[in-house]
Amino acid sequence: MDAKEIIARRVAQEVRDGMLVNLGIGLPSLVTSYLSDLEDVFFQAENGVIGLGARPPEGMEDPDLTDAGGRFVTAVPGAASIDSAMSFGLIRGGHLDMTVLGGLQVDERGHLANWMVPGSMVPGMGGAMDLVTGARRVVVAMVHTARGRPKILPECTLPLTAVRRVDLVVTEMAVIEPTDGGLVLRELGPGVSVEDVRAATAARLIVPGRVPQMVLA
Repeated sequence: MDAKEIIARRVAQEVRDGMLVNLGIGLPSLVTSYLSDLEDVFFQAENGVIGLGARPPEGMEDPDLTDAGGRFVTAVPGAASIDSAMSFGLIRGGHLDMTVLGGLQVDERGHLANWMVPGSMVPGMGGAMDLVTGARRVVVAMVHTARGRPKILPECTLPLTAVRRVDLVVTEMAVIEPTDGGLVLRELGPGVSVEDVRAATAARLIVPGRVPQMVLA
C-alpha cells in the first residue's frame, strides 16, 4: 500500500452518509475509490456539479462531465448541474459539510498553505480559499514530507490559503488534529512509531499517552 492509498483510505473514514463533500484535485480525488457506497454521499465540484460519481471506464468519458480539475467523472442518479454562482454560494454560505484538500504546508496553528509556490506559474487559487473559509469541516490530505523536508512546520513559509484553522491533517505517517493548544497526534500510520513522526515533523507535537495505529479497511 503506497502513501497516497494509505491517506485516501483513512480520509474516506471521515465521510458520513448524507454529507455534501468537496474533494480537491489530485490526492483528495482518490477518496471516492475507498467508499463502499456513493449513493448516500453527495460530492460537489466548484465548476457546478452536485452528485459526482467515480471515474468512468476507459472509453466512456464524457467531455462535458468533469470535476474542477478537469478530471473525467460520472454522475450518480439524481445529480444536478448548477452554475458557478450557486456552487460558490453553497460553499461561502456554509452549506458544505466537508472539504478534503491537498496541502503544501500546515503550521502549528493549523493554518494551511496550498495554493501557490512563489516563483512558480499557477493558473490561480481556484476555490481553495473559499473552501477553507466556508466548509464546516476541513480535512487536509497530504504526504508528510516533500523531498525529505517536513511539510508540517512551526509556521508556514508559503502564502496562507486562509487564516482559519483546519480540522484534521491526514498523512501516510499520522493523523494530526490542530487544537487551541497545538497539534495533537491522534493516530500513527502503518508501521510508524511516534519517534518516526517526530523526526519527520518540524512543528511541535502534543503526544497523548497512547496513540493508536490507523485502522485501514
